[in-house]
Amino acid sequence: MFRRAVLFLLLSGPCFAVRAFPCTEPESPGASVSPDSPVLVDSAAVRPSFVRRVIDYFSKSAVDRTFEKKIDITFAGGPSYSKTTSLGIGLLAAGLYRVDRSDSLTPPSDVSVFASVSISGFYSVGVEGNTYFSRGRSKLDYKAMFASAPRDLWGIGFDDARSNRETSYVEKQYKVHARYLYRVLPHTFVGPRLSFEHTRGKGFDSVGDAYIRHQKHSYTATGIGAIVEFDSRDFIPGPWCGFYVSLEGIFFPRALGSCESSLFRTTFTFDWYRRVWKDCILAFDFYGEFNSAPTPWPMLARLGGSHRMRGYYEGRYADNCMLAAQVELRQRIWRRIGCTVWGGAGNVFSGRSDDRFDWAHTLPNYGVGLRWELKKRVNVRLDYGFGRCTSGFLLSINEAF
Repeated sequence: MFRRAVLFLLLSGPCFAVRAFPCTEPESPGASVSPDSPVLVDSAAVRPSFVRRVIDYFSKSAVDRTFEKKIDITFAGGPSYSKTTSLGIGLLAAGLYRVDRSDSLTPPSDVSVFASVSISGFYSVGVEGNTYFSRGRSKLDYKAMFASAPRDLWGIGFDDARSNRETSYVEKQYKVHARYLYRVLPHTFVGPRLSFEHTRGKGFDSVGDAYIRHQKHSYTATGIGAIVEFDSRDFIPGPWCGFYVSLEGIFFPRALGSCESSLFRTTFTFDWYRRVWKDCILAFDFYGEFNSAPTPWPMLARLGGSHRMRGYYEGRYADNCMLAAQVELRQRIWRRIGCTVWGGAGNVFSGRSDDRFDWAHTLPNYGVGLRWELKKRVNVRLDYGFGRCTSGFLLSINEAF
């Protein structure tokens, strides 16, 4: 839910990009100005117009200035949209920086602060980022957010999602997670992960209570885990090359939350990026999430959203386990404008002996998207995704994976 604060001003960015790089003829070497010639002062040149200042602002934002400034920040605001939250207004501050500005080999660190509110009653605020230390020998990634969202609910599992009519409730959620990783081999990192999440559902009717199988409406969980990963991506928000392989296990002790029993979650991610021709990147993503059997309803794996299975309502298909794969072609069209096309599939299942992975329950996904470079290799994306009996727009920041 994290990365949805985006903007109408950004959508008009392609026009800004065109005007931000004027094509002017070079001055003739023999041209000169006579010292006796009168000097004419153009008042517009002294103080550029508001539109001109906006154009200059966004044209400079696509240049890597992290070697010159402690932090290079771009502010933007405008409409945001997703199938889950509806039409809204978002504000965003995206920054790039380097802990060591003499290090040109380590990718720049990034941070995003976002806030959003929509006509459906949804609102959220949060911060997330990736920080590289000690010439890439260690890194920290983090996210903290609060969100309040009216949500639709169909139940738990594939069959409920396909056959039940929807009911509604309001979900209030706090989430904080942080991972500190230390490099032990080239591109190979290990480290701990801490997680805290609190979810409260309000406004359930009798149908909604039945859909969540009469579980409690509020849950708190604190997780302690470990992660090992191989990461050779050249830049996390928008990779052009490299691999990312991650295996993560996190334990939620009963004593550190309100769940009826201790829980365990395992996630596996495999991402691959390769340049296939000029200004074109081929990207592949495979993701698996596996939760222990007594996992409560707000902590289940949810198919859909802004990263995987785009176009599906996030959470309509929810269960203990989820598998999803997608392949995407990303092409720069002109200057700061680009486009994408993708295809993929996903599946949710409980993992019990009577409900294991079923190929017949695999859901298709495909779509197209438009990209505009807000900062150097940090894109605003407008996607339109299709699925089985569903489709929808998504406006967000950074690539989906």
